[in-house]
Amino acid sequence: MTQDSNSNLRPVETSDAPEQPAAEPGPGPKGPGKGGPLGPKQELKRLRKKMQEDKAEIARLTAQTEALSTAHSVARPAGMRRRHWGLLVSFAALVVIPLLAAVFYLFTIAEDQYVSTTGFIVRSQESTSSTDLLGGIATLTGNGTASDGDILFEFIQSQEMVSAVDTELDLRGHYSTYWPKDWIFALWPSATQEDLAWYWQRIVGISYDSGSGLTEVQISAFDAETAQAIARSIVRISQERINALNEQARSDAMRYARADLDVALERLKEAREALIAFRTRTRIVDPEADIQGRMGVMNNLQQQLAEALIEYDLQSGTLAAGDPRLGTARRRIDVIRDRIEIERINFASADNTETGAVGEDYPRLISEFERLNVNRQFAEESYGAALAALEVARDAATRQGRYLATYINPTLAEVSQAPRRFVLTGLVGLFLLLGWSILALVYYSIRDRS
Repeated sequence: MTQDSNSNLRPVETSDAPEQPAAEPGPGPKGPGKGGPLGPKQELKRLRKKMQEDKAEIARLTAQTEALSTAHSVARPAGMRRRHWGLLVSFAALVVIPLLAAVFYLFTIAEDQYVSTTGFIVRSQESTSSTDLLGGIATLTGNGTASDGDILFEFIQSQEMVSAVDTELDLRGHYSTYWPKDWIFALWPSATQEDLAWYWQRIVGISYDSGSGLTEVQISAFDAETAQAIARSIVRISQERINALNEQARSDAMRYARADLDVALERLKEAREALIAFRTRTRIVDPEADIQGRMGVMNNLQQQLAEALIEYDLQSGTLAAGDPRLGTARRRIDVIRDRIEIERINFASADNTETGAVGEDYPRLISEFERLNVNRQFAEESYGAALAALEVARDAATRQGRYLATYINPTLAEVSQAPRRFVLTGLVGLFLLLGWSILALVYYSIRDRS
């Protein structure tokens, strides 16, 4: 409903005064029209008239209420406000224009790049170790030893690898060809070695599986031949590094084995020299044989003493008390006992001159000999173990060899795979939209709070 129709509506006139009730006819002598009671017909007419007036009032109020409700329910036509124009301008400035610029750059200015892929694994000729049989459980338990694959993964991303490839293929000359036209994907000609190492992370993608040891490398270049040449160079330099590590491991194993052999040999010499000095000083070549000889003498004397006692007992039973043969038998028994006592004293005395070690008792000499003999035996066993270890190390140096097994030869691309224009366009548009949305929400949040 328009303004004109709203202006024709009259407001409902209401009165705060209470409606006065109709005067009831009071009893009186007067008739109709003179203040007396009305008749039935007059009362019926009055009620009908009152009802008609009420109906008319109700209809008027109903029409007025419907007109007011209709007038308030109709909204005014929507229109653009300043905030709406601000949002549109900011969206165009922060989303549409940068996105169009990115699309224009990607599809018009950016040069095509070709990708070469290669894959390799470090293998060894030695037999399968226990860790391989366990399925790599050692890596799960925190084995701190880095594998050859881990070393290669870090080496390919190192500045040393970048310098070696640049020396061979002139990376600066190739990747700065389209500078400054393709200033996003190209390399500036005055790049330093550190800048080239940073740019290397953009053109070389490497994935490494520590469980299987598989390494896959992807190289991007402005032409397919250069990408393939860089991939081949990476494989060759990695093989040289593995060979250098292998040679270093071989030389270390041989050096340690020779050092252990030299130590064992020197220990054996010292043990043998100490044993020879002991024999020279004590004039005892073999203490065990010497002890057996001494024990044989003691046993022989004990046997002769027993025989002499038996003979004396027999003679004392058959001969007279003054018989000279009894005296001879008794003296023989005494001599044998004295010899046994002398042998026992010489065996434990420090003043024994029979061995040439005056001041040292025989048990102590035997103890010293046993100690020297044990040292000699241990030195001989150590020398034998060191000699066997050297032979094992020499055999391992000739047989064991880690080498780089290439399971994907460097590929030669036929079509360009980079830059991924549609993917980059979608990512740029997504991030621009997210950034614009966050800025708009922050702005209106601050605006509502201020």
